Amino acid sequence: MESRLTVSGHPIQPMLVPLPFGLFVSAVLLDVGAIAAGPALRLFGDVAYWTIIAGLSGAGLTALAGLVDLWDRPIRGPRRTLLAFTLATTGMAALFVLVCLARAGNPQHAGTGALLLVELAALVVGVVGLRLGTRLLRQLDTDGAPEATRAPEATRAPLRTARGGRLVYKSGREFVR
Repeated sequence: MESRLTVSGHPIQPMLVPLPFGLFVSAVLLDVGAIAAGPALRLFGDVAYWTIIAGLSGAGLTALAGLVDLWDRPIRGPRRTLLAFTLATTGMAALFVLVCLARAGNPQHAGTGALLLVELAALVVGVVGLRLGTRLLRQLDTDGAPEATRAPEATRAPLRTARGGRLVYKSGREFVR
């Protein structure tokens, strides 16, 4: 995948995606602990609230990096996947924003069972977004790569092993990994 923001030739945006998602999962686990323990572990609810805020900050940085990567880049085939990915990740972030707004008025930032259900729904939407992002990354990676470096696809002639253990196409052209 071609990217404007890179670290050692690797795009930054796919590296940033796991950070907010991991923070959101951690916040949900902390809320489960806070609700299960009751008033004994009120601190878990407060930590979960601030973890959600950190996750939202990371999601904003991730979205910004994605927008920079896609600003001038023409997208040929995966437009629908890109749109679905954007909607899913935005939906997940919007649900967590609603949870934060609902908890902001409480001094302990405690979660409730209903808010926990909203958080779980946001995680489900986020998992759908992660799967779409993976598909999008694969589509963008194979669309822009030179033919000699692409992975073999079902539409191409199958690979066979040449002498010396090298992989080559039936046409005789060597497959470069």
